Amino acid sequence: MTKITKAVFPVAGFGSRFLPATKAQPKEMLPIVDKPLIQYAVEEAVSAGINELIFITGRNKRAIEDHFDKAYELETELEAAGKTRLLEHIRNILPKQVNCIYIRQIEPLGLGHAVLCARPVVGNDPFAVLLADDFMTVEEDRPTVLQQMVQLYEAESRSILAVQKVERKDTGQYGIVDTTPHRAGLGFINAIVEKPSPEKAPSTLAVVGRYILRPEIFNCLERLESGTGGEIQLTDGIARLIEKEDVYAYHFEGQRFDCGSKVGYLKATVTMGLKHPEVQDDFRRFLEDMHLTEKK
Repeated sequence: MTKITKAVFPVAGFGSRFLPATKAQPKEMLPIVDKPLIQYAVEEAVSAGINELIFITGRNKRAIEDHFDKAYELETELEAAGKTRLLEHIRNILPKQVNCIYIRQIEPLGLGHAVLCARPVVGNDPFAVLLADDFMTVEEDRPTVLQQMVQLYEAESRSILAVQKVERKDTGQYGIVDTTPHRAGLGFINAIVEKPSPEKAPSTLAVVGRYILRPEIFNCLERLESGTGGEIQLTDGIARLIEKEDVYAYHFEGQRFDCGSKVGYLKATVTMGLKHPEVQDDFRRFLEDMHLTEKK
């Protein structure tokens, strides 16, 4: 069985819900404490054995490339100032065995089109897709969400979508699946619908930003016409895929924050601030003083 070694990061979106902050800065570069969203997603991928990172970029996304590139001037300044800890952080953003590949999505034609742009690099291999603004956390010493999914793929050899329950009023924001149980935490997907209204949604089980896909998805995507919003939807490609082979929905272990929304981003920032070894004590005291958390 082919191992999962490639991950696709669709990062060409405008981030319009965070304007004006994202007018000149990619939304994926918004920081959670001291690391940008895209770095957390990359670290999750690397933790799962990924060594080829494929970024589907657009205009005004150069900051992502620069972030994962070597910064000679900055490293020289830090070394001269004796700031060795910061220097090590900068030098170790990516392990040496990991390669970055950048592909420009010329037009904003949707998530399905972004994934299809990766085909020349992915080839006939299974691959992961990570949406950086779906920020995932797990308890310490537990496998990351993508690690969990890679382990499942190694056992099942089928495409897997991360899912979670949402409120019915919110189904219009997600791809929604109808499933049949397979085993604990895992179900066969019978149907998938892009952003259905609450009254038409087949369930309240929403697909969130982690996927493992077999290469057959590319044939499904390239035959699609524009769907919801005039875009080529990954959801529609997956709907075609399940006509040909089994696709699984996985109830992952962990917590997800929708950092494409302001509230979700703030929740993620607070959560990670309370876990960060450098600031957690002072930050907790600040929240306690504001009566926002219970005192121990």
